[in-house]
Amino acid sequence: MISEKLPIGIQAFETIREQGYLYVDKTRHIYRMVSEGMFYFLARPRRFGKSLLVSILKCLFQGRKELFQGLWIADHGAWDWKEHPVIVLDFNGIPGSTPEELRQSIIFTLVQIAEDEGIVLKTNIPEIQFKELIVGLYKKTGASVAVLIDEYDKRLIDHIGKGEKGIETAKANRDILKSFFGVLKDAKVSPMLCFVFLTGVSKFSKVSIFSELNNLDDISMNEYYADVLGYTQQEIEGCFNQHIEQFSEKIGCSRDKIITESARYYNGYRFSKKDIRVYNPFSVLKAFHDYDFQDYWFETGTPVFLINLLKESRYDFPKIEGLEVSQSVFSTFDIERLRPEALLFQTGYITIRDVQDDIYILDYPNQEVKTSFLELLLYSMTEGGDAEENSKFLRLAGYLKREDFEAFFETVSAIFASVPYDIQSKRDEAYFHTLFYLMISASGADALSSVLTNRGRIDLEVIFSDKVYIIEFKCNQSADAAIAQIVGKGYAEKYEQSGKKVFLMGINFSTEKRNLSEWKVIP
Repeated sequence: MISEKLPIGIQAFETIREQGYLYVDKTRHIYRMVSEGMFYFLARPRRFGKSLLVSILKCLFQGRKELFQGLWIADHGAWDWKEHPVIVLDFNGIPGSTPEELRQSIIFTLVQIAEDEGIVLKTNIPEIQFKELIVGLYKKTGASVAVLIDEYDKRLIDHIGKGEKGIETAKANRDILKSFFGVLKDAKVSPMLCFVFLTGVSKFSKVSIFSELNNLDDISMNEYYADVLGYTQQEIEGCFNQHIEQFSEKIGCSRDKIITESARYYNGYRFSKKDIRVYNPFSVLKAFHDYDFQDYWFETGTPVFLINLLKESRYDFPKIEGLEVSQSVFSTFDIERLRPEALLFQTGYITIRDVQDDIYILDYPNQEVKTSFLELLLYSMTEGGDAEENSKFLRLAGYLKREDFEAFFETVSAIFASVPYDIQSKRDEAYFHTLFYLMISASGADALSSVLTNRGRIDLEVIFSDKVYIIEFKCNQSADAAIAQIVGKGYAEKYEQSGKKVFLMGINFSTEKRNLSEWKVIP
């Protein structure tokens, strides 16, 4: 019998501790944070435990020591457990479909908090109310105030990817937040604060809390907090040992197999130069609860805004794997100038694979994100086509494994043929390459695009345990020309000692036919 329940979807720390749910102890990180500084910002993707962290901080500043018994901070930390008034603002629960709705929602939320504390707010201006609330709590209790703001950027992100009107709404909401957060740097208010903590998905520029509150410590990429959210490999194997054992018994496989598959599906997120990787907490909890490996995180929220932006920018999806960027990409996020790389990283669809000489090399974090994201991109690029034809891409990896080339190319051609003319008519060689890559990758095959060699770039490699396909694309030329380039550039040489069977694959696309016109495979 497993002693601790899995806290799926539970964001209240007191519920987890009082009702016997499993909690992976992160209080050593939290103690460092609260004892060394005062103003913090942490960005993490959705469903990564930000709200639980806010709840833990709330309980900590409320002095609820009984909830921390047996945890690091109670046994080793020097926390004084003094009770402070705490203001928690969760922008998930503060509507903002229009600037006026956001303004009124903030007013309503502040009035509710004030009423609960017996404080009367004298105005209906959000920033003045916020100041009145902080001053009122300080005077009422004689203790400095902790301010915890969860998902501060929710009402900005909601409007991204919705055209010009969406951008204008996001900018107007940003201006409201700029004035509101500006209270936290007010000369009268600051001495009354003991701690300020903000979470969000992105660090938007031109929001007052970032542009003017210069002592705000952004710990999003600080190695000391790289695993403050998410689970490390050591935590998975230690804290979830009973759940892993039961999982292995349920499906009839070894414990090592469960650990290996869990890592392949859900591990891989890296948020600092130091190579510290963490699991997506929501997905791994669901997997251990359901005894199955599914795309749990992805299924909880389709990133429509992200897909729309990437399509509008005609982003080169195959180049995501191994993409090289500087650290400035992670610094800020500007509503008017959206960088796809920053958007993909901050929302959790790509992560840091490696760091070389201050150059960050990016990649998909794990199998869950890669296959489900690419599948969504594929469907978005074939939108309006025949759904039954488009779903056939799932078979492509199997055809290549079995070396059934007739079935493989028949399926690829059928998918291309099903794409509506109005989509294809706007596309060029890059479109063909991208759609082909998405089909292969989303089918579960290990596909690498634009692989650099000492003599050029390989358009696409598809790698299996016993074989590899080296693929070259041409447009309005011939399959023979593609094969000639593979041979002439010596692309296959690096696999000569691999023991793998090597196939050279040349593919020619016809813009007139809007489909494959010729293919050739040489073993």
